[in-house]
Amino acid sequence: MKFSVLALDYDGTLARDGILDKHVKDAIGEVHARGIAVIIVTGRILSDLQRVAGDLHFTDAVVAENGAVLAFPNGHSWLIGRPPEPVFLDELRRRGIAFTAGQCLLETDAVLAPQILAVIRELELPFVLVFNRSRVMVLPQGISKATGLRRALAALRLSTHNAIGVGDAENDHDLLAACEIGVAVSWGSPALQRTADEVIHGEGPSDLAPYIRQASNITRLPPDWMGRDKIVMGTTNGGVPLGFTEHGSNVLVTGDPQSGKSWATGVFCEQLMIHDYCTCVIDPEGDYEQLEALPRVAVLGGDDPLPSLPDLARVLRHPDVSVVINLSRAPYEEKVKYLMTLLPMLGSLRRQTGLPHRIVIDEAHYFLHESNVKELLDLGLGAYTLVTYRASDLNPDVRKAMEIVCVTRTAAPEEAQAIAAMFGAGSADLSSILPTLKDGEATVLLPSPEQGEKKIQRISLLPRLTGHVRHRSKYFDVPIPAGSEFVFTADGRPVGPRCRTFREFIAALGDIPGGVLDGHARRGDFSRWIADVFHDHPLASDLRKLEQRYRLGYVESLSTELARAIRERYEVESELVL
Repeated sequence: MKFSVLALDYDGTLARDGILDKHVKDAIGEVHARGIAVIIVTGRILSDLQRVAGDLHFTDAVVAENGAVLAFPNGHSWLIGRPPEPVFLDELRRRGIAFTAGQCLLETDAVLAPQILAVIRELELPFVLVFNRSRVMVLPQGISKATGLRRALAALRLSTHNAIGVGDAENDHDLLAACEIGVAVSWGSPALQRTADEVIHGEGPSDLAPYIRQASNITRLPPDWMGRDKIVMGTTNGGVPLGFTEHGSNVLVTGDPQSGKSWATGVFCEQLMIHDYCTCVIDPEGDYEQLEALPRVAVLGGDDPLPSLPDLARVLRHPDVSVVINLSRAPYEEKVKYLMTLLPMLGSLRRQTGLPHRIVIDEAHYFLHESNVKELLDLGLGAYTLVTYRASDLNPDVRKAMEIVCVTRTAAPEEAQAIAAMFGAGSADLSSILPTLKDGEATVLLPSPEQGEKKIQRISLLPRLTGHVRHRSKYFDVPIPAGSEFVFTADGRPVGPRCRTFREFIAALGDIPGGVLDGHARRGDFSRWIADVFHDHPLASDLRKLEQRYRLGYVESLSTELARAIRERYEVESELVL
């Protein structure tokens, strides 16, 4: 992940006795000049912060009153929380409870907390108490530094996944938890230090300046501190969830065709999107359209023209939006040409803005086998997911950059050897395990060295949230119009029956000479017929892959595999033996 946001508490972190440390202010100015957004997140009332800190134009936004007020340097501000009701303020005054009131927040001595809580209970008000050292704040329910920060980042079109948050006190727990990396200062709360990803050691705010300057020089967030969100891929035989934290690692998903690669990748993408990681899925064969069922996911391409790169870049500038680019209708040459410009654009966009957080490339062997991979992929930032049934065909530089490998069933010894070579794992172990894995249910996960031991772990994949709906058997015998049937030909002359239904097509396969089937497969006629006549692009994608494997010599019985793909798609029990 690119470092794009620095979220800082004020009192005790940047300032002592309300006075902003000069060294820290200079360091913040350097960070800001490098294009990193700076947001002050404080419990102070906004007017009070402006009084003690002076001009706040060194920030991109201020979250005041512990998340209840949001302000920008241009003077615009608005309330996130609801102001307290007059009856509450009147009752506090009647009981002689001294307090300072902001626009939403009330603040007073912590020793008065029991009396304030009694008033809240008697009046049945939706307020909570938040302690900050010797003071206590009264806030509307649901308001915290984290909620205020998220509203500020949404307005700036930035993401917490690109943020480092720094705080010192007990009201900073939510702030640190919201950021990708949460940092506590050693002169602050011991409890906050115990939960932080990192602790800055020193005696006071001036010791924060070197850390800020060091952070301004990094491009990628330090992976050792990242990733509270666990991306769970499945469970072990004992039912224990198994996955990995989103450290921005490069991930390879590989295995035989029809072994569950798309299922595993879909599980991975679903969890990324649910955890608000902006994800861009490059989908050459239309396998991931179902992800559009998730919130804030858009599918572009498919039956529509492919998105222009400027339009796509504008969509991906929204951190809460994920995109699936469906290339299934484009010819192979057009797909390759499109990706030759798309991939560098995505890398450049991510280096500039931090978005998208992850780039997923299906059928990666089509595009990443040449020596130009370093021009296509920004491997320095990482966070690529590559999906392929031919890991051995990937460029060696790409294979070397993969940090996590998820493998579904793999019968080809050369593929097992290529995978083993990437991690030094025993190829004998892989060769015995990979062919036994069940379709879409189990995988082997090889964690990266940074994430612990490299042993092979067998898991059962999680169910998909966006599963296929395939109740299409009623279409198996529906005839298509005359003139659209499939006609087997040899030397331009018809061979066998004209097939107007799927049943007729499967029945004819067993009687068609192998040479005729060979010609149709090499020309891509089967997948083209399905796409152009039936408009069933997922099935057309499956047949296109089958034709490609056949041309490479990996299909023993073309007629059997064609029939199996159609029956599986349309949920028809086989009554035809080929």
